[in-house]
Amino acid sequence: MNISMKSFPTFILAAMLALLVGCASTSDQEGTGEYFDDTVITTKVKAAIFADDNLKSAEINVETFKGVVQLSGFVSSQADINQAVRLARDVEGVKSVNNDMKLK
Repeated sequence: MNISMKSFPTFILAAMLALLVGCASTSDQEGTGEYFDDTVITTKVKAAIFADDNLKSAEINVETFKGVVQLSGFVSSQADINQAVRLARDVEGVKSVNNDMKLK
């Protein structure tokens, strides 16, 4: 491929634009930065739940999409559900929490 020195900056700019558009988020798919943010949020919520002595042994699954945390699984009491939701809401970056946890 023979690219002249005058058109090289234009080629680089077009390639960068295509790369950025490819990483943009849609309503159904996260962009690269959003995926990383959600992974961090999920890790922090899991750590907060595991650090709580009452919830440590609970079977709680955590998933995050665009800052919305979904909690699912099984716990022993309504108090455990309330505590898990409260811990998730306190994590920085969490926009909302969806609770799908069930009592054992």
